Amino acid sequence: MKDYYRTKAAEFYARARNESDVMTRRQYESLASQYSRLAETTDRGRDRRTVYASDRQPKSGVKHN
Repeated sequence: MKDYYRTKAAEFYARARNESDVMTRRQYESLASQYSRLAETTDRGRDRRTVYASDRQPKSGVKHN
């Protein structure tokens, strides 16, 4: 995933550089920054959105046999 995020960030940075409209350029820059942060987070192994089935705990106190 980190390579995907880096690629998307580079694409948005390139679009921002070529954009003449200030608001659109800022939006591309914002997207690029967000994808860069996702790449960094994934790089550090801290993608907290991923939940593995073995990590899930039952919400109730009922034990399942």
